[in-house]
Amino acid sequence: MTPHSPFHRAPLQPATGLSRREFLWQSGGGLGGVALASLLGGQGLLSTQANPVDASASAFPGFRPKAKRVIQLFMAGAASHIDLFDYKPELVKRHGEKSDFGEHVEAFQDGLGPWMRPVWDFKPYGQCGKLLGEPVADLGRVADQMAFVHNLVGKTGVHSQATYLQATGFQLPGFPGMGSWVSYGLGSLNDNLPAFVVLPDHRGFASNGPKNWDSAFLPGQHSGTTLFPGRPNPISDLFPGPAGSFITPQSEAATRELMSRLNREHAVHEGDARLDARIRSYELAARLQLAAPEALDLSKEPDYLLDLYGVRRNPPTWPSEINAEEEMDHFGRKCLVARRLIERGVRFVQIWSGNDNSFPRRNWDSHEDIRRDHGPLARGFARGAAALIEDLQQRGLLEDTILLWTTEFGRMPSSQGGKGRDHNPYCFTNWLCGGGVRGGVTVGESDPWGYKPLDRNHPTTVYDIHATILHLLGIDHTKLTFRHNGVDRRLTDVHGEILTGLLA
Repeated sequence: MTPHSPFHRAPLQPATGLSRREFLWQSGGGLGGVALASLLGGQGLLSTQANPVDASASAFPGFRPKAKRVIQLFMAGAASHIDLFDYKPELVKRHGEKSDFGEHVEAFQDGLGPWMRPVWDFKPYGQCGKLLGEPVADLGRVADQMAFVHNLVGKTGVHSQATYLQATGFQLPGFPGMGSWVSYGLGSLNDNLPAFVVLPDHRGFASNGPKNWDSAFLPGQHSGTTLFPGRPNPISDLFPGPAGSFITPQSEAATRELMSRLNREHAVHEGDARLDARIRSYELAARLQLAAPEALDLSKEPDYLLDLYGVRRNPPTWPSEINAEEEMDHFGRKCLVARRLIERGVRFVQIWSGNDNSFPRRNWDSHEDIRRDHGPLARGFARGAAALIEDLQQRGLLEDTILLWTTEFGRMPSSQGGKGRDHNPYCFTNWLCGGGVRGGVTVGESDPWGYKPLDRNHPTTVYDIHATILHLLGIDHTKLTFRHNGVDRRLTDVHGEILTGLLA
């Protein structure tokens, strides 16, 4: 990537005497110029005589973007494709027989027991006739809008590395999350909310925690902002203290003004991009104090809509055992909040199901008992996801919003301990829906066992998924780069092919 590439960003230099707009344009009119053009256009201030977007048009595909925003649903712990989405009659036929893969298999644990049929029955849904497992039957209402990829492959059966790969495009820490890249490339559609918001599992973080949505070497303002809907304090440290504390609104405003003045004076001399990012984060936090409580307030949502999502207006005290109603309430609440966030201009929302290393299981890592763990979790996410798709559609938002469902890898067609399944990084499922995605199709099949892709020479990788989503957002994935340690880094590394079969 040459230094004058439209997507190349050098470290920020002192902007003394230049307004922010002048600085962005004199820096090359790249992504900053596009973001500025979007801002000016939204305010009706963009001149039609000299449209700045033309200056970087070569960096974008030659068509109008199909999507503006993304909602990613991440099932932490590795959801079983063959029990939920990828029906395998051969497993029903061979259930209980000794598993014979015809090759050496490297299992993560002792997971090469007899073949095990899908735990639940499958039924066809929609005009497309998509077969879905019983726990995700709620998705049958929207099956004709969904596109499935059943031949995804990973690189490892280790949760932390595999989660990094799906979340950031790399197996190691230190790389920006997908939402950070989208924020960096397109910015926010709202000045009062972050471009990238993360809604973790209510019980805690998944493997790697916040590193999955960190901005890494991108400017700090592109990190994901974590919110916990349903908690008394959904955003940690957003407000200075409880009511009646020694900090008053007036003293807080005065503190911010003093800090802002000192930072501006320091920035003139140092020209440090990290300080600029920190200043922007503080400015955003101040605006969040007004915008976030309203965005998270579900009290005015009608009862019928809460019921559609499976959300209780007054949640009970839940039992200690994992149960579908609790999972519906928590996951549905996050889906409903996601809809409210994208309505208000958030560009990328990531919703997590499952926390790391919990036992009894509160994640998708069902080594011991698929039915016990997957059942409630699947019913919970399916209720919320189906409602989200229907809600977006009736509001006219689905046509430019991409939904992506993923997990770090799949699970083996053989059994483990009689009721569970071991890790399967050799084949698993993603599905997509919405903005520019062709519904009712399957792109990429697995073999008759769900063990590996049917065509082993042409699997789908996470790079292909990421490249396709960026394409739908109007970005050429090969040109969205950031120079770090002498390398032009990108979300798709040096890989990635657009999955044309997914495009409407």
